Amino acid sequence: MRKWILAVMPLMIGALAASAQVKKPAREKPVPAKQSTGGGAAQIVRGKALYKQYCISCHQENGTGVPRMNPPLVKTEYVLGDKTRLIGILLKGLNEDVEINGDYFTNPMPSQAALKDQEIADILSYVRNSFGNKASTVSAAEVTAVRATIK
Repeated sequence: MRKWILAVMPLMIGALAASAQVKKPAREKPVPAKQSTGGGAAQIVRGKALYKQYCISCHQENGTGVPRMNPPLVKTEYVLGDKTRLIGILLKGLNEDVEINGDYFTNPMPSQAALKDQEIADILSYVRNSFGNKASTVSAAEVTAVRATIK
């Protein structure tokens, strides 16, 4: 029995060594997002994460909102139109009925002014370029300018 074990041992060690040499695919290191820069894919990725954290409960994962309560973000003039108005809604909130495509939405939206300008820019850039929307991104400088006008 001992001879058998001694004969098989080198084979087992060789098999273990061979399996240890199998290369695992290299893991990509996360690239830190530049918080001070504007548009681009990185901004939209950051915006998606923030949207999931702050917006998804009311506006839903697919941006369709909740009927008669929270408005959709899909191809609406509020989202695709004037950036200043859209930024103002996030900074001041919205406490009035909103009519979109003949439907009225009545749930007040609280202010998101506690978010940093770059975070608001990222969220809005994500929304303006998701759910079938195609619009220009929003910069932190644009949010800063609108914030300066709000008292």
